Amino acid sequence: MKYEEKNLVVSQKEIARILKLHPKEKRYSLAILQDLQRSFGYISKEALAAVSAYLDIKLSALYSMATFYRALSLKPRGKHLIKICDGTACHIRGAPVLLDALKRTLCIKPGETTEDGLFTLKTVNCLGACAIGPVMVVDEKYYSKVKPDEVDAILKTYRKGAKNG
Repeated sequence: MKYEEKNLVVSQKEIARILKLHPKEKRYSLAILQDLQRSFGYISKEALAAVSAYLDIKLSALYSMATFYRALSLKPRGKHLIKICDGTACHIRGAPVLLDALKRTLCIKPGETTEDGLFTLKTVNCLGACAIGPVMVVDEKYYSKVKPDEVDAILKTYRKGAKNG
């Protein structure tokens, strides 16, 4: 069963708490969606419906916003988000080979999450670090000039952290 198909609990209490942090004004819709994303790792259907009711905004408008901004996700993401730059400089310096190593190691494709919910893999057009490519970012930590044989060691530190709590 894929990670996003598992029954993930979205607390109505937490949604309500986040909504109360913001005035009932449409201009706060993006801030609310960002807070929901931070709290749950994605924006659930329940959360979108709650924001729609709270701000009196059409659900379709919120859906458009949530799908427009790449920082927002309507699907659950893993605990750690791995981004591989596939811009021109990184591509030339080996990003496709690095991506293949990650796909093999994690047994997922870009846009998917590992079954244990630990990693989500994503490709991006540019991370603005062309001189140090190929670049891999895990959460907010940049790894430069990454070689495929370094992938296991990098991921091991995040797996170890997950086991230690």
